[in-house]
Amino acid sequence: MHDILRIAGVSKTYGSGFQALKGVDLAIRSGEIFALLGPNGAGKTTLISIVCGIVTASTGSVSVDGHDIVRDYRAARSLIGLVPQELTTDAFESVWNTVSFSRGLFGKAANPAHIEKVLKALSLWDKKDNKIMTLSGGMKRRLMIAKALSHEPRLLFLDEPTAGVDVNLRRDMWQLVRELRATGVTIILTTHYIDEAEEMADRIGVINKGELILVEEKEALMRKLGRKQLTLQLATPLAQLPPSLASDGLTLSADGTELTYTYDPQGDRVGIVTLMQDLGALGIAFKDLHTTQSSLEDIFVGLLKEGAAA
Repeated sequence: MHDILRIAGVSKTYGSGFQALKGVDLAIRSGEIFALLGPNGAGKTTLISIVCGIVTASTGSVSVDGHDIVRDYRAARSLIGLVPQELTTDAFESVWNTVSFSRGLFGKAANPAHIEKVLKALSLWDKKDNKIMTLSGGMKRRLMIAKALSHEPRLLFLDEPTAGVDVNLRRDMWQLVRELRATGVTIILTTHYIDEAEEMADRIGVINKGELILVEEKEALMRKLGRKQLTLQLATPLAQLPPSLASDGLTLSADGTELTYTYDPQGDRVGIVTLMQDLGALGIAFKDLHTTQSSLEDIFVGLLKEGAAA
């Protein structure tokens, strides 16, 4: 599997002196779904804008399927579809005409069959003759995706694609993204919804203050940084944690009613067995227990805290 996008040493400093990106290196594999996470102002949209030729990098280079975005702009840009955060459309144009016009902007010959396929896939076919101003917010978001797909790109950027849409439409869009990937389209997704990345992404990148602080396979990231906690609800509260349990990685709740054991879910179960034996030897009984697994959101927040402390 080859890299469809290569970003090397990309930095961006604006005239005000603000450095939005700091030496970003990233390679995106053909056919993957890559989620780029980061807080507001982290540099996500700036990076996308540079790849799409909207913003000029201060340093570094970007190539799309081997085409440099500066030296071979037209060829590189023709391979990219962009769904921006903002809903920018001609309110008085029809759905069909605006999607067809977007295809023509990239020098593609008219292809009504392709436009029909895209509109049907996005549940817009019955709205094809409607003026854009009559569409709901969710339909307008779908229209932006249709415009981005009109010229048959191989690399699709979705910049906060489900911002402001309802839960059902978010699920529909997740399904659409999977279908697009199945046709060979590579997708880069920026999102504030951690569950969106956890649901769909193959790999995850975290950007903060203009720096790409982590790029990892999603499953590997969850294994590496995820933790499980076993919480025991005690039959009788403890005034303090017995000294013999201090080395077991246990914490006692403030009211003395719960013991919490944090462990690596990929490790063996010896620690839990030993803990149970130690509790039994001390006569500490529990009436209930439950486990919790770190979510991607927990990992993301932890990474940002580490970055802020560094």
